[in-house]
Amino acid sequence: SLYLLPFFFFQAVGGAEEPEFTPFAPNAAETLQAFDEVYEAFTGLSAFPTGVAQDPRAGCYRRGCPIYVEVDKAAQTLRLYLFGHPAGHWLVSTGRSGFETPDFDRHFDGRIYQHYESTTYPGGDYMGLGNMPYAMFISGGFAVHGTPESNWPFLGRPASHGCIRLHPEHARYLNELLRRYGVVNSWVRVFQG
Repeated sequence: SLYLLPFFFFQAVGGAEEPEFTPFAPNAAETLQAFDEVYEAFTGLSAFPTGVAQDPRAGCYRRGCPIYVEVDKAAQTLRLYLFGHPAGHWLVSTGRSGFETPDFDRHFDGRIYQHYESTTYPGGDYMGLGNMPYAMFISGGFAVHGTPESNWPFLGRPASHGCIRLHPEHARYLNELLRRYGVVNSWVRVFQG
């Protein structure tokens, strides 16, 4: 089931009017930790529903994982493999100039939200789940997440503030898979193809 957070969820973190951050912020980890505490208090759900991948290289590796996600920044695509077989090929938007998405080659970090709203970069809402629904964090403040309809025309070219945007239905599918199989059974590789 989906849990919607009240607007003050984001104001409650640190008491700041705009507690949001860019993934590049030096305090991104601390801000996300505060978000986790509020998220869990309001929803009763863990921000890490499948645990935490303590060692980014422990367990399975790349296509040997049940869930393997490959994001090609040059092609602006995400390829999803389930148990070694192609299961999805979708357009994404990675970071635009000045906000370039870094390369990653690791497990997702375990933080998985249903609802997420950026106050620094507001705009749009997807079915009451905020403007970054189904966020799945890779490391620090960098996540793969859905995007509202107003951003769909930009999928296929760099347009984000560092995260990886994709259509929310695809994000929901990937979010559900990560919840089902766990982050230790997943791998994400982000690279400049």
